[in-house]
This record gives sequence, C-alpha cells and structure tokens, in this order.
Amino acid sequence: MDENSFYIETYGCTSNKADSYIILNVLEKANFNLTTLENAQFIIINTCAVKEQTENKIKSRLIDLHKKFYRVASVYIIIAGCLPFITPTYINTIKKIIPSFSAIIGLDNFTDLPEIFRQIKLGKKSFVFKSEKLVDKAKFSIDHPPGKITGIVPISEGCLGSCTYCCVKNARGKLNCYDPKSIIENVRHQLKQGIKQIYLTSQDCSSYKYNGISLPNLANRIVSLDYEFFLRIGMINPSLLINNTDGLISIIKKKKIYQFLHIPIQSGSNKILETMERRYLISDLIEKFELIRNQLPDLTLSTDIICGFPGETEYDFLRSINFIKWLKPEILNISK
Repeated sequence: MDENSFYIETYGCTSNKADSYIILNVLEKANFNLTTLENAQFIIINTCAVKEQTENKIKSRLIDLHKKFYRVASVYIIIAGCLPFITPTYINTIKKIIPSFSAIIGLDNFTDLPEIFRQIKLGKKSFVFKSEKLVDKAKFSIDHPPGKITGIVPISEGCLGSCTYCCVKNARGKLNCYDPKSIIENVRHQLKQGIKQIYLTSQDCSSYKYNGISLPNLANRIVSLDYEFFLRIGMINPSLLINNTDGLISIIKKKKIYQFLHIPIQSGSNKILETMERRYLISDLIEKFELIRNQLPDLTLSTDIICGFPGETEYDFLRSINFIKWLKPEILNISK
C-alpha cells in the first residue's frame, strides 16, 4: 500500500465521469497519487443509480470490497456519486452493505476531499460529509495525460423536471447552471492540451440558461474558439425540440458540432407519458422530428424507451413500438 495514494472506480453517466476527473485533479494537486486498487490507501467508488441493474452491480461491488478490506486498517473506502442520496434513507442501506466504509461524500464536496482524507487518517470513521453549498464544477480546470483526445465539461447539474421514474433528481437536486465564462475557459484549457473532442454534459443540456445565455448561445461561443476540435451536446429534453426547433437545428448545423442528438422520449403512449410526468404529447413531436430529419439528413438520433412501466398495457406498449418504427432512431436505449 502506498502512502497518500488513491484509486477511483466510476460508474454511470458522462456527468459522473466528469466528477471523477475533478476528483482526480483535486487530489493530485493536493499531492495524492493515483494508483491501482491493490496499492491504494484511499478507494473512491463514484456510484450511479440511474438503473436498478447498475445499482445492484454497485451494491455487489461494495460487498466485495468490504470482504476484501475490512480487516485492513490502513485502507479507507469512500463512497461518492448519486447512490447514497437517491432517497432520504438510502445512506442507511449503504452502511449495512459496507459497514467498513470510511466516508460518504456529497456531490458538491470534491474540494473537501484532502481535508476528509486528513480527518480519516486522524481516526474519524464512518461519517457522512455533505454540505448544502452549490459548486460551479466548470471552474475546475482538468489536466489530461498525453495522448487523450476526449474532454468532458459539465455545464449544469440537476434538472427542472419531476419525472416519476427518476431518482437521480433526488441526488443531483434542482437545476444549477454554471457560469459560461467558467465553461468556455474550461474548454479552452482542455483544447490547449491537444483535446480534439469536447462533450458538454449535464442531466439536461437543453435547460441551460445563465443570465439570459441559453444552450445555443453557449454552443456558439464555444465553437468560435480558435482550435480544431469537435463539440458534442449531451442529453436534451424533448421540450427544446418542441419549443425551439430552429435553435436546435442551428446548433447542430455548426461545422464543429457533431450531428448527434440524444432526445429521450421514454414512451410512445400519451397516457404513460402523463403518468411519468413527462410534459409533452407524442403529437407535439411528430412534426418536429420530421423537420429535423429533413434539415439534418446525416443526423445520428438517439432516444430512450422504458418498457413495462407501471400501468402500461399492451396497447401502450404497441404505441411505443409504432413510434420507434416511425422514428427509426440510429441508437435506441431500452430500460424495463
């Protein structure tokens, strides 16, 4: 085991990967060293809860880590990410799964990790460190190893929705958009290192708005940077397609922006969409998708569908099937 060393294991979405990049950079600047699981003094598990399958995988992993390290007094396990915060009592579940954990940290406490590590080494055990402060994660400039071509920049955290199937909103909270100056400087910092593609990430990129600056404005500012690179826009709520189709098309038509859209529809049944508290009708989308396909013939379209949602009948399911047959997305993510 190496003194002041750490290991990160990341699960889930691009936002979680961005969080792990921030953790890595915070700790390395505090003179901690990244190493392997076997040699690490601090083991950080950056968790995800977007799907039950992933949740179960992480729970199994935490059980294995407990069995492997609970007798090793000099190895400390830190739980990060969404999973501990998906319900008010889920921290108790984590404590039962891995009673040997050293700390559970909140999603905005990455800068506190060096101090948390210091407290752990002084003997503090099994504590939860979660403040109510909101952090602009775009302010964390990411340093990459040589040869890396993909960089991730978070533009916001949380969302404005209340989807009944989603527990991530409980962990990530209400929408917190980051300063465009921080975002652009972060992008510039990564491009200077030779990064060739930037992924903008959030729980819903379409809801970005900061002092009147919206996603189209932000994207225009980024692609105006004088570097050779491509920009990929992260997940977009169907509301942007409905309410600002022209603005969305104008973004994707930019030379430096990938012709890629991830727009999760979730169901082809209006009844199920209402139960999910998704605030649109399928009829709202048909004309918009036709327009976007005509304007962007090379577009790669990705969408998500939930099958077997509570209350879904065979008729509702067939509505989803028919919608997907009509839409013909290049990428289809299915949950059940």
